[in-house]
Amino acid sequence: MEMVRPQDIHFMKVALTLAERGLGQVAPNPAVGCVIVREEDGSPRVVGRGWTQPGGRPHAETEALRRAGPLARGATAYVSLEPCAHQGKTGPCATALIEAGIARVVGTITDPNPEVAGRGFAMLQAKGIEVTENVCAADAYYLNEGFFLTMSERRPLVTLKIASSLDGRTATHDGHSQWITGEAARKRGHLLRATHDAILVGSATAIVDDPELTCRLPGLEGRSPVRIVADGRLRLPLTSKLVRDAKKVPVWVLTLPGGDEHRRAAFEECGVTLIDVEPGDGGLMNMRAAMEILAKHGLTRVLVEGGARLGASLLREHLVDRIEWFRAAKVIGGDGYPAIAALGVKKLGDAPGFVLRETASVGGDTVASFVRGG
Repeated sequence: MEMVRPQDIHFMKVALTLAERGLGQVAPNPAVGCVIVREEDGSPRVVGRGWTQPGGRPHAETEALRRAGPLARGATAYVSLEPCAHQGKTGPCATALIEAGIARVVGTITDPNPEVAGRGFAMLQAKGIEVTENVCAADAYYLNEGFFLTMSERRPLVTLKIASSLDGRTATHDGHSQWITGEAARKRGHLLRATHDAILVGSATAIVDDPELTCRLPGLEGRSPVRIVADGRLRLPLTSKLVRDAKKVPVWVLTLPGGDEHRRAAFEECGVTLIDVEPGDGGLMNMRAAMEILAKHGLTRVLVEGGARLGASLLREHLVDRIEWFRAAKVIGGDGYPAIAALGVKKLGDAPGFVLRETASVGGDTVASFVRGG
């Protein structure tokens, strides 16, 4: 394996930035970026850029090679995930890099897909192409953690988004909640929606708030993800906004098997997809099973936006991988509604643990990003 060169980290970060463009658009595929660089008069020059296109095809390498054309011969390709080595809807990206005459490939991390799993790098090396691995590997894993989790745990990445007061309350004692955070925080929340494959809420949130759960940022309206409601008893009104426009933006309802057949038929007639989830302890919906089902439906990144009981059930099952906590600079008090319902934690060591990744000011509010602790 070749040594890392001074410019490798810079160009790999460019490839990772390109890869981010695919988040929320490419499931069940990973979001990959590729930059093709050649030396001209002793200076590196980017001659091709690409990222995974909506729907997962074309792949990043194919896009970058197309833009580079004949300038790809003898150049270096920076790829944010190991090039695929299997025949799918398109040919292997490793083969495309070989045929284009790429002289060196810089990669991040091995693709966990059993059909690849090191074969892409091996194919390149077998043809005499220099391969440098593990450049920005941690960043690459973070970017595509949802894809990795579907391979290792058969479930998508789960991001819990919370908007609360400083003392962790989402509404006053009489239920008033709009708006705790300001417009800038809400815009950032919409950007989160655009980078996930689905938004999940509990039935109480869907009934009380009657949300649209779409991305309404200018220019990103077409990136609204699948809207999902965890509604074991099918309590969601047929007149709700979600049901009324289910034929425009997909709506899935996770529910317990059985139930009134006429009501199920009414939901389906409105365009809602019903997904049966077997009950777990206490007859409630088994959320781990639900996440595994969502992965089988091709989802890799799920954003949970409420409510308190749904968040608690996911935390109890250790299914929350990230938390995006938006906090307004105000205090509501103990008689307000908590962001997370009771977890039944008896010892601090049993509480779900997270690590702070970054904080930022968003207008007059703050957002803290956490990742699951070890």
